[in-house]
Amino acid sequence: MISETRKIPNSRWKRILPPLLIVCIISFMDRVNVSFAISGGMDKELGMTAGMAGFAAGIFFFGYLFLQIPGGQIAAKSSGKKFIAWVIPFWAVVSILSGLATSTTELLVLRFCLGVAEGGMLPVVLTMCSNWFPNEERGRANAIVLMFAPIAAIITGPISGFIISIYGWREMFIIEGIVSLIVLIPWLLMVSDRPQQAKWISKEEQAYIVGKLEEEQLAIEQENQVKHASIKDLLPNKSMWKLIALNFCYQSGDYGFSMWLPTMLKKLTNSGMGMVGLLSSLPWIACIAGMLLFSGLSDRTGRRREFVMIPLLGFALCLLLSVTIHGNIWFSYIFLIGAGFFVKAAGVVFWAIPPRLFSKEVAGGARGAINALGNLGGFFGPYIVGFLIQIFNYNVGVYSLVGLLVVSALITATLPRSVQTRTSKKAA
Repeated sequence: MISETRKIPNSRWKRILPPLLIVCIISFMDRVNVSFAISGGMDKELGMTAGMAGFAAGIFFFGYLFLQIPGGQIAAKSSGKKFIAWVIPFWAVVSILSGLATSTTELLVLRFCLGVAEGGMLPVVLTMCSNWFPNEERGRANAIVLMFAPIAAIITGPISGFIISIYGWREMFIIEGIVSLIVLIPWLLMVSDRPQQAKWISKEEQAYIVGKLEEEQLAIEQENQVKHASIKDLLPNKSMWKLIALNFCYQSGDYGFSMWLPTMLKKLTNSGMGMVGLLSSLPWIACIAGMLLFSGLSDRTGRRREFVMIPLLGFALCLLLSVTIHGNIWFSYIFLIGAGFFVKAAGVVFWAIPPRLFSKEVAGGARGAINALGNLGGFFGPYIVGFLIQIFNYNVGVYSLVGLLVVSALITATLPRSVQTRTSKKAA
């Protein structure tokens, strides 16, 4: 199978993945730069407690609910390219307005609106990715696209820290919002929704992709018998609810770590924002290595469950060790880098699972439901950490994330065998 894939022209890797990656990077930058604003003086200027700061970071995910399912369905049935072309200007303007907020209430409203604007982005991008990459390539393709989070964090840390140290947190929001508008140009010029619509693709490559995807859908329909199912019909599906619960616990840990990392580093090192921005880059550089390693292992072996569980448990262990040996600054920092290595690795394999359980007709909407409800963990994680820091202490906040990650690993172990590919069954 792998040798056959290598003989096929692979221009899709160079033409489709870069613009998908770029638009995701910019969206994530506008999403998480609030964490640098919080540690860079916004909390004091707007009179925010630690609990309110966590709420402001997490309220984004309530807005994030609204366009998840519609976005995935539009990408599956119509045009994800047009959908994202409409929402980019909206989220850019909201980001710019965040730099003009004069109260916590205004900031909360703007963070909610930013969540609405960015809500359909991930299910749209993943659905577009599944239109271009068959199952045996999908883990690696998803990994490249989902590298937007660590790449954006690597970029956002030093840039946001530099802008705040020279100008201020308001200018950071405004400058980075303007950058979002510029991204609309490569998106419109480079992206195609499907191989059948791309003028640049060779007939050989197009026939390979379309043929593989048709074979895959036929196998799924025969195995799961859900060809004509709607999202409503899937609601009693136990596997979908397991994926939602798994994603909720995982995203709680992921965003709890992402949103509070600058504050963790500032507390750990007592450094200025410029140094905090630089130190925050190393965990995300390690993150890219972890994503590539685990997605490659999962694609080669066909094992999805195992390569979701291992990163989840590794992430939990590193977070735990980062606070239990806090007496040594550099050992704690090394374990934060280790947490970065594992933080996104589970996600790249996780998103290769839904196409194994749902047919093409409902996979886009199913992704939206899983991402929408699961991403409420993106509110819960930052908020619970801020709340527990305010009530108890910093360590208790981190312990809560460790517990949620362990729960997500246990849920993963209960997923059906059909999430594994045929490769793993042969190996077994």
